[in-house]
Order: sequence, then C-alpha cells, then structure tokens
Amino acid sequence: MKINRKDAASILIFIALIICFVLLINGITAKNNGRELQVVRDAVKNAALTCYAVEGVYPENLDYLREHYQLSYNEEKYHVFYEPLASNLMPSIKVAEWGGKMDK
Repeated sequence: MKINRKDAASILIFIALIICFVLLINGITAKNNGRELQVVRDAVKNAALTCYAVEGVYPENLDYLREHYQLSYNEEKYHVFYEPLASNLMPSIKVAEWGGKMDK
C-alpha cells in the first residue's frame, strides 16, 4: 500500500496537532498546580494574620490555626512548612505538594 504525499502531509499535520494539544494540556495543568499551592499558602498566611490581628501574636503552629481559625486544606495533597520566628514576626510559610515542588 502506497501513501501519497497529500496523505502523508495530512498525517504529519494531525500528529503535530496532537502533540501541540498534549503540550497545551500539560502547561495548563502545571499552572493550575502552581495556583493551588499559592491558594494554600495564602490561606495559611491569612489565618496567621487574622490570629495576629485578634490576639496580638502569631500562632505557634498550624494546629492552633486549624482549631481556632478554621484553617483547612487537603493535607494528603499538600505539606505546609510553618516556622514561627517570634510572636510578633510573620512566620515562614512554605507549601509543597507531596512528592512535588515547593512554593516559596
């Protein structure tokens, strides 16, 4: 069976379109994952800031924010590194997807 040039060109264009589509989907997925990390980080930061505004000190740990300020996030998907510096200094907050990249 012979494939003429017109059919070969159509097949190559179709393959190129599929590759572009896959790359586009991967790019969108990566952007969404980055946004999710930022949303979790912002939620922790906002809860800590609310605690500071109400109580005058930043909390010692995430458990306090969960219990008193209704902080919640998917703990099976994200790991939050929360390091208090002092009661009057904003804690260091970093978020990482389990087995993934860390958000600063």
